[in-house]
Amino acid sequence: MNRLTCLLIMLTISGLDQIWLAPIEAQDNPSNGIVKFTTKEDHQNMLMQLGITKLRPGPNGNESAPNHANYDEALANPFPNLPELLACQDGTVVQTKEEWIERRRPEIVDLFEKEVIGQIPATTPKVTWNVIEEKEITIAETPMIETTLEGIVDNTACPEIDVKIQFTVGRPKSADKPVPVLMMFSLFGWPRPGSPAPARPPFRFPGPLPQVILAKAGWGYAFLIPNSVQPDNGEGLTRGIIGLTNHGQPRKPEDWGALRAWAWAASRSLDYLETNPAFDSKRVGIEGVSRYGKAALVTMAFDQRFAAALVASSGEGGAKLHRRNFGEAVENLTSSGEYHWMAGNFLKYGAAEAEFGSRNAGDIPVDAHQLIALCAPRPVFISYGIPEKGDAKWLDQQGSYMATVAAQPAYRLFSAATLGVSNDYRNEKMPAVNVSMLDGALAWRQHDGGHTSGPNLPHFIEWANKKLVESQ
Repeated sequence: MNRLTCLLIMLTISGLDQIWLAPIEAQDNPSNGIVKFTTKEDHQNMLMQLGITKLRPGPNGNESAPNHANYDEALANPFPNLPELLACQDGTVVQTKEEWIERRRPEIVDLFEKEVIGQIPATTPKVTWNVIEEKEITIAETPMIETTLEGIVDNTACPEIDVKIQFTVGRPKSADKPVPVLMMFSLFGWPRPGSPAPARPPFRFPGPLPQVILAKAGWGYAFLIPNSVQPDNGEGLTRGIIGLTNHGQPRKPEDWGALRAWAWAASRSLDYLETNPAFDSKRVGIEGVSRYGKAALVTMAFDQRFAAALVASSGEGGAKLHRRNFGEAVENLTSSGEYHWMAGNFLKYGAAEAEFGSRNAGDIPVDAHQLIALCAPRPVFISYGIPEKGDAKWLDQQGSYMATVAAQPAYRLFSAATLGVSNDYRNEKMPAVNVSMLDGALAWRQHDGGHTSGPNLPHFIEWANKKLVESQ
């Protein structure tokens, strides 16, 4: 058996046959080859590294299923007390923005990196940007210059793994000064020159494409293809940028997950925009929907160069409180279908049986309100649709509103306007659909569409235009 081949060990636990994988130590020499796990094998390997012998199953989104998710508000808050936002680990409560920046913010960053989203390696490969194609197109009767780029990630350390960031940017041709840009995580890649052109990336709602809305507003647009950087599955964790930095070996518990990898790619794309004088790199926003809404929030929280964020329908792992028992739960994030988004260490909080005992959402040392607070004082717009149009209750809109309310104290340290409500996240009522709370740097709006940011994009642009001027 090749020493990079995982040894399968059959164990019987609580009457259920489960496949366990002996942990593999990462190899320094990439010539040994790339580990090729299935998602199940990689998931089990991480469980064994952590000493977890049984996970709690996540709830089912089907309300008729035996293990259906909870949608009863009376049962939704089993852990009503959130981790303290302004209290340092020594008990000191920060009173000023300087104390937040110097003391409390670094503590929260450290906990998220160790326990939730993972740590980016101290040295990551250099990215070299190549222009694949530049052309003039017309959007909404506006001449635009659109550039297709490829970010070549240096793979000298592990030549077997290629990572090429797919990135497209567009700007009004007639702009006489650098334009603001909204960078969007997109599901659709681009062809090589000479290949059939795909349809423009749909905006996931019956309305104008985002390019149209942005072009009319005088903004630039950018599409980043996250799966060109890191596959959206556990099998891909020994490939992509995570696999490249690990020389094709399995992750360790503190290593980064896909959300952090996609955010890293957004940061490298911003590096490019900083070199192009056609774009105002001080006014670049980040947008994403669903899992990419989670990635957009992580991007905004950890790269303070981004000026604003439109975080849409992000749910569990995004703006939703982990401690809420409503819809998707921590146990869904620790399952084999979603664990790759997170650090390996996050699996501890879905453990039913482990060497360290059992843990649950109430044991996570941080929560979503703190992730939002890491963006302070920069503008963040939390967006949702309605279940009737497809933005399912599973996402827990109420839990995200609670997190936004609970993030307000960090913004107030900077004298930044917030939602304009009290900090009582337990009792503040979520606004009605289509009621805008857009006066502050923290913004909330639930539109009457589905699983999309589309109906809120015009509101975001109007809001961001004001807030980005105020912040300068």
